[in-house]
Amino acid sequence: MYKVFVNDKPLFLTSTVEKETDFQIFLLETADIEQLIVKMFNHKIDKAFLYHPDEKLSLKMLKEKFPVAKAGGGLVYNKEGKVLFILRNGKWDLPKGGMEKGEIIEETALREVEEETGVGGLKIVNKLQKTYHIFKRNGSYKLKVTHWFEMKTNYNGILTGQAEEGIEQVAWLSPAEIKEALKNSYENIKLLFEEHKIIQE
Repeated sequence: MYKVFVNDKPLFLTSTVEKETDFQIFLLETADIEQLIVKMFNHKIDKAFLYHPDEKLSLKMLKEKFPVAKAGGGLVYNKEGKVLFILRNGKWDLPKGGMEKGEIIEETALREVEEETGVGGLKIVNKLQKTYHIFKRNGSYKLKVTHWFEMKTNYNGILTGQAEEGIEQVAWLSPAEIKEALKNSYENIKLLFEEHKIIQE
């Protein structure tokens, strides 16, 4: 099952039909997806499932309906085991950004983390999952696919938030602080931490 966030509301791409309770289910092949996205954006639908017997194909079909923006980001640990967070537009987030021409996605992720936080000496140690969200830019909807990488660094210098990207603060957060920060974060960031069981109860 794929989870795509629309305005922080989940849209599940699924190959199993579940009994409807607190959500609506649509057939991917016949649904007016743009209309569904508009309703989710306007808070008329909080949670929806798009059904197709082939899950991988369902993601391909969604990508055909919207322009895809590729991004790379980092879940960065320092030597004390703290994780690098940014506060952007009043919400805690992880550093990430769009792919530039001629880059491979790993280069995008490393460059964006350094540009947004000032942290250098980054090394990719693991490829994490991709997250998906639909956003609106200049009146049209786009599907953003973010490739996440676990990174390590021994950097202990000054943290510098990229002001032109709306970054108000950069901080190394301990597991307890992460738990608190995730209460004011985005669903796809929470998903990343859940999937990798980074925060131990």
